[in-house]
Amino acid sequence: MDSQRARQIVSSPDEIMVSYNGVSVWIDKVHDDDRTATVHLRQAMEERSEVSISELKEHS
Repeated sequence: MDSQRARQIVSSPDEIMVSYNGVSVWIDKVHDDDRTATVHLRQAMEERSEVSISELKEHS
């Protein structure tokens, strides 16, 4: 995924399926460096991780 698409997903009112390493996640924030984002598992709201945007995959 690229940073522009990640930003679109964050601002979208729709539920867009995204995964990181095969695990379903929500994108919380795209960082100013446009290379990393903060995500959390769909099941565990309190556990957040900073990941590379290039490793996120969108599912339709």
